[in-house]
Amino acid sequence: MYADEGVINIKHKVLRRVAELAYQGRLEEEKENIAKELIPGPQAQFRCCIYKEREIIRERVKLAMGKAPGHHDDGNIIQVIHSACEDCPISSYVVTDNCMNCIGKACVNACKFDACHNGIHRSYIDPQKCKECGMCAKACPYHAIAALKRPCKFACPVDAITYDDHGISVIDEKKCIRCGHCIHRCPFGAIASKAYIVPVIEALKAKKRIYAMAAPATEGQFGSKVTMNSWKKAMKQLGFIDFIEVGLGGDLTAAAEAEEWSEAYKAGQKKTTSCCPAFVNMIRRHYEPLAGNISTTVSPMCAVSRYIKAKDPEAICVFIGPCIAKKSEAMEFGIEGNADYVLTFSEIRAIMAAKGVELYPEGSNTYQESSIYGKRFAQSGGVTAAVLQCLKESEDEIDAKVNVANGADECKKALMLMKVDRLQEDFIEGMICSGGCVGGPSAFKEQNYFKKDRETLLKQADGRGVHENLRKYDLDSFSMHREEEAESEGEASA
Repeated sequence: MYADEGVINIKHKVLRRVAELAYQGRLEEEKENIAKELIPGPQAQFRCCIYKEREIIRERVKLAMGKAPGHHDDGNIIQVIHSACEDCPISSYVVTDNCMNCIGKACVNACKFDACHNGIHRSYIDPQKCKECGMCAKACPYHAIAALKRPCKFACPVDAITYDDHGISVIDEKKCIRCGHCIHRCPFGAIASKAYIVPVIEALKAKKRIYAMAAPATEGQFGSKVTMNSWKKAMKQLGFIDFIEVGLGGDLTAAAEAEEWSEAYKAGQKKTTSCCPAFVNMIRRHYEPLAGNISTTVSPMCAVSRYIKAKDPEAICVFIGPCIAKKSEAMEFGIEGNADYVLTFSEIRAIMAAKGVELYPEGSNTYQESSIYGKRFAQSGGVTAAVLQCLKESEDEIDAKVNVANGADECKKALMLMKVDRLQEDFIEGMICSGGCVGGPSAFKEQNYFKKDRETLLKQADGRGVHENLRKYDLDSFSMHREEEAESEGEASA
């Protein structure tokens, strides 16, 4: 379903093998052998030689174990696999067919690094020598030299990717918002995120009180018959104590957010949502003066985790979904009571494959822990709809206008307007991924391929309201807001 299907297959093989060895208790002693197992040779499968392929696998194994692939770890959950990035042939500047092969050779004369040369039919730029200064493009009278960006750099919404002297992509940890958009855009699979399958497996093996929580974006990704109950059964088969759909967290967040919106609206204050961690990272790292406008309401993931831990203080909570930035929220934000680990669909499937557990279709779809509004939290506009519904249910309706920023570009535009005090709306709902969480970088399928199945499942949900659903839960046992200490700690780490 993805353009980088070959890369995904390699990643899945590594994740599954790491999961199998972790279950067997042989990962530390066998991790060095994984590369040779997957690349037996003598013929190379996807690179110039088996030795480079094996080095790439070794670095992927480190990531699968939650470590940085190289010698240095800057703390970012998103890392560059150097051995894979070395093969990227894309130069920032290329000579196009518009080149007239003129006698003047302004491009050659402008290059200070001996990278631009005369050619038989047109000039040529040596990518090994090019320093990407752009002087050749500026000098060409025919505008025949085009400036191109590598797919990873082009995908980054905050310009956090540059190159080092050897042409290896470098992610600026202080600029990166952890959205993960660069990961699937790299055709060489040279960018990936750290995985936490090993500590999750160790907790399962030790029979600790570990709970699984699936994102609202999960429904529909695996077909119209794979329900949340399908997930519940599979997770219990793996050894999780219980399973809860995070749509419940959507209801919890919407109810708390509604109170916050009402208070802010009446005080003439503008607010942004806080449920998308990449959006929060964008504000803190690139629009710092607006950090005080971020809602203090915790995300649905954190809300469900706090609910579970209020009932079971020994609980270990694992969030499952298509979001890379959720790993950042859990590992970097410092929010008390948040999820302990975050797994993508690929990572939980690796654990399932290692134990022979599958998702089976259900004949009926009756298991439901959230309202339809909580379930639709995963879609752009879903947060706004849920909050407005809560205000309506509590008879505290306000004439609020919301800027529903769908995707990184719209988020940046809305935040810039807020920064210069020209935002017409009262609130910003920010979702960095186009379409919302359903468009997350680690989705099982692209949106167009599961939209129909998702709608089929959502239409089977009953008509319970948000507050009606929440009446079944003890909401006084945990807080729905960030504590000041945790907030300051998260901002410091950001």
